[in-house]
Amino acid sequence: MSAYLVTIGLEIHAHIKTASKMFDGCPADYAGAAPNSYVSAVSLGLPGTLPVLNARAVELAACAGMAINCHVNPRSVFSRKSYPYPDLPKGFQITQYDEPLCSDGWLDVQTAAGETRRVGIERLHIEEDTGRLLHAGDDDSSLIDYNRSGTPLMEIVSRPDIATPEEARLFFEKIRQVLVWIGASSGNLDEGALRCDANVSVRPEGQAEYGAKVEIKNINSFRFVERALTYEIQRQSEILQAGGVVVQETRGWREDLGRTEGQRTKEFAHDYRYFPEPDIPPLELSAAWITERQAELPELPDTRRARLVAEHGLNPQDADMLTLERPVADYFESAVAATVAAGGSAKEVANWVLNEGFRLLKERSEPAAALATHMPVAHIAALIGLVVTGSITRGVAKQLFEESFDSGADPAHMVTERGLTQISDSDALLVAVRATLADEKAAKAISEYRGGKATAVQFLVGMVMRATKGQANAQVVRSLLEAELAK
Repeated sequence: MSAYLVTIGLEIHAHIKTASKMFDGCPADYAGAAPNSYVSAVSLGLPGTLPVLNARAVELAACAGMAINCHVNPRSVFSRKSYPYPDLPKGFQITQYDEPLCSDGWLDVQTAAGETRRVGIERLHIEEDTGRLLHAGDDDSSLIDYNRSGTPLMEIVSRPDIATPEEARLFFEKIRQVLVWIGASSGNLDEGALRCDANVSVRPEGQAEYGAKVEIKNINSFRFVERALTYEIQRQSEILQAGGVVVQETRGWREDLGRTEGQRTKEFAHDYRYFPEPDIPPLELSAAWITERQAELPELPDTRRARLVAEHGLNPQDADMLTLERPVADYFESAVAATVAAGGSAKEVANWVLNEGFRLLKERSEPAAALATHMPVAHIAALIGLVVTGSITRGVAKQLFEESFDSGADPAHMVTERGLTQISDSDALLVAVRATLADEKAAKAISEYRGGKATAVQFLVGMVMRATKGQANAQVVRSLLEAELAK
């Protein structure tokens, strides 16, 4: 098969996290509401209504633009984008076209092979969302829910810098991470608060001109983006290989069938008849206003990640996991401050959070942000301090971590109440060691150890630990076992 070059660009749509809709005071949080219960005269496009711009939506979108390294333009213009769809009650969408709020940004993504790829961002503009078409059944009829109509939306358009489906997925994930991190969007894919259109073209290697652009609409899953693009690249490559012509069109991803399907011929900008929105004047932003938005931004994920490696000596993989979500990163640093004061270290905190904390959250199907509620900073710091000082064994600490996670009990109190302090007294442990060596279950391990298999002693250590309910000092136990076996 001939070699082909792939060009991919993404258009990512994210709801802006505001209390009200883009152009009126109707509540924007319609999740779980009955159809058409969060609507107003403005969001329904009734005659005589006028839009009033949501100032907070503009502020959050500008912050988002800065977070993805865009330039916030002092002047931007709203336009009408006309198309006759039933989910668009006015018959046009208020959006931005040739003068967007933000432009010329970029984000870096790191592939599984360890390569850092920079993806350019052409623009971030703001607009209103449409209603939703709900297919009713087998009779090809559809119902319309206008709850989403008028919800504040930002659209982030990448440059055609993406070369593989993996890079597209990583870029989509990175955009979500940043938007949720700064509080500009909920990033909830299941509720449609984040979705993307993927544009892809394939051309023979050596051809300078891009191939026909195919757009895959409304993908609301990172995995689906990668799968849809993989399928579409293969489909276009096979058409070209057979001497055919790829048609510029809009397609949809059918996850149930594992393929894209044609929907309509791809539109061009002039098909939408863009013209300036007469009811909203151009948006003029002062330098002081832009500076205020810059001051709103928290430390961003990449910067936080690099700092965790530099300040706390974490490896990059652990730092990646700890900075996937801002509440976890904040919790980690608070826990480090409290743990260091108790004699522990940042690496100890990272180990407990990533291993025990994340395991329990996954088992209980809870979000990462719930860790701070289940395991307060004071509790994890106290637990690590007990391990570091030798007051309890790591095995006991794991049991206490889970109990504290579920019950909210203070680990230090549990140690005192239950008498779980680590046993390091040699005389007390020698009794347990000799009882273990006299147990018939230990005979095989004893024989193997005396036959030269040094690792067999670990089985015996485990027996003593079980006999002492995990409270024995494992190092002392091992030394006593080795001394007894040498007799």
